[in-house]
Amino acid sequence: MARNVGKNKWALFLLILAGIVLGSFVGHLVREVDFLSWLNYGIDFSIGKADGSNVVSLDLGAVAVHFGIKVKITVASVLFALASIFVYKKI
Repeated sequence: MARNVGKNKWALFLLILAGIVLGSFVGHLVREVDFLSWLNYGIDFSIGKADGSNVVSLDLGAVAVHFGIKVKITVASVLFALASIFVYKKI
């Protein structure tokens, strides 16, 4: 059995996550620039709304827990995630 020495799957996961966050940030920054606004184009996935309706709730009487999540995948976040995979392979 061959083992990948020096290749850590957690490092890859963290690099991809950092690429997604950085790409989302860059997409948000360039949304007003005419020739770069396409980087902020994306799709929203969510459970629950910003006003608090349609969230998953668990009310136990003494404790109430509400769950909601929103994910926006943009072109910039995908490009930065791919770039982070490329960087991981070069390391």
